[in-house]
Amino acid sequence: MSKPRVAVVFGGRNSEHAVSLMGAGSVLDAIDRSKYEVIPIGIAQDGRWVLAASDQRFAIESGELPVVDTSGAALALPSGGSSLVAYDPGSIPVELGAVDVVFPVMHGPFAEDGTIQGLLEMAGARYVGSGVLASAVGMDKAHMKTVMAAAGLPIGRHVVVRDRDWRLDRDRVLKEAEGLGWPVFVKPARAGSSQGISKAHDLGELEAAVEFARQHDPKVLIEAAIVGREIECAVLESLGDEPAVASRPGEVKVEGGQEFFDFEAKYYPDQMSLTVPADLPEETAEQLRAMAVRAFEALDCEGLARVDFFYTPEGHLIFNEINTMPGFTSLSVAPQLWAASGLDYPALVERLIQLALSRSAGLR
Repeated sequence: MSKPRVAVVFGGRNSEHAVSLMGAGSVLDAIDRSKYEVIPIGIAQDGRWVLAASDQRFAIESGELPVVDTSGAALALPSGGSSLVAYDPGSIPVELGAVDVVFPVMHGPFAEDGTIQGLLEMAGARYVGSGVLASAVGMDKAHMKTVMAAAGLPIGRHVVVRDRDWRLDRDRVLKEAEGLGWPVFVKPARAGSSQGISKAHDLGELEAAVEFARQHDPKVLIEAAIVGREIECAVLESLGDEPAVASRPGEVKVEGGQEFFDFEAKYYPDQMSLTVPADLPEETAEQLRAMAVRAFEALDCEGLARVDFFYTPEGHLIFNEINTMPGFTSLSVAPQLWAASGLDYPALVERLIQLALSRSAGLR
């Protein structure tokens, strides 16, 4: 019998292009080639789909971020079926055959935000991770907070700044933001990997911070600073009809002197530490795990997610955000949380593929 074919898709047209490649490199190393036929597919920064070149680089080398090598054969994903067709300039298209499951190791806009999920839905392809709605809401921090508040999760105070608000009613926005107290954190509403985030201590810094965030997204979130430890928990869908399960919580700390978790703290060596399990009262740890599962279910997530909280000195848990396709190198937080909970990286990748294979295409 032929082996199931897994297409690992990575890259994309956004500022998290390199983060996607780093995760995809780990996934490609972890997939059991005795069980699956693997097709690595890159989406270049200009939107081209290509078969990964044999010497595709997936890691940061000498401080240089990886990008999709476009020297491979160009691809098209026709609608109405889950077949990939390779197009080499000057040659007859080569049929690659049916793909059984797509593993989109992708982050940010035009990827993790429901975009690629919608494309795969239209193509009738099964895929790893959450569907269109959960992905889209999980990507948009403003709508995410609305859903989580409705689900009964405590959230921090914030102001949503849409493009029209900033252009036509800036004084009102600044007054509302000032009401949050100083300092505040300013971030793009639909970006990840700490791209475009800054901390503002006064109105002058706030205006500059909003303009910086708008380089990534015209929709911006201004959040009141929350004093507390950052505790993260991974959630995984169960095979069969059992409810989703949460990992042991872990605490992340910045080690490089930054005031918050910026891109360098997350992805460069020795800039961040993770302690699993987090030093929490047992009752608090169980409450946090239950809240993480509630967040997962509130969005109708599938596959996996990472849910982040603040734990205040007063002992309160406050929801920060959910990530429906978290950083996914073997050293990223979510895989490390599962490794500390008894599920190592290759087993985690296998579980996600099996979950995708068990799903039917279309509405569910």
